[in-house]
Amino acid sequence: MLSTYWAIFLTIGIVHTLAVMAPGPDFILITRNSLLYSRRSGFWSALGLGLGVMVHFTYSLFGLGWVISKSLLLMSAIKLCGAAYLIYLGVMSLRSRGKLGMREMLGAEEAAIAHDVSPMKALRMGFMTNLLNPKTILYFLSLFSQIIDPETPLLVEMVLGVEAFAITVIWFALLAYLFSHDKVRQRFSNAHKYIEKILGACLLLFGIKLATSTIEG
Repeated sequence: MLSTYWAIFLTIGIVHTLAVMAPGPDFILITRNSLLYSRRSGFWSALGLGLGVMVHFTYSLFGLGWVISKSLLLMSAIKLCGAAYLIYLGVMSLRSRGKLGMREMLGAEEAAIAHDVSPMKALRMGFMTNLLNPKTILYFLSLFSQIIDPETPLLVEMVLGVEAFAITVIWFALLAYLFSHDKVRQRFSNAHKYIEKILGACLLLFGIKLATSTIEG
């Protein structure tokens, strides 16, 4: 049965890959957590992003995405919560006192352990960043409403959800691996505190942009 839906799987694969590769809050978060904390934090954040995708995909299947997109009050609440969370992460980065300077005195591994965040906190960062993005809601609604119809078998729908989850996690895990590589860390070893400020500013600007944007459903 699945073989007859290969075109749909291919379409979702291409479109979703391009979507996750586009720069945005998810990209900035993975860069920040991987480069400034550790590879482990980057991987857990990538998993959190994937879990957020699964939530969006699940309610889209049940038609809740359409209901949410048509509720101005609910969309506005999600938008403001998402913006507030991004602004919070940005402010925390901007207020950092440059603890990452310990890497100049300690080995990279020891400093990463000393300054790292817990796996659950990293996962929560990824999950909340993805979940509270109203543009992701509209993305899933517009994409899957054109791909999935009442006649689509449940198994096919489940495979599509797993595909979107896997693409998200794999892409951001690859980014986490890249930005946490020793050679990359060494290139930025003398500028960690500035990088944290820059990435924090990016998150802050994304939050402000989201808060002031108009979401068209």
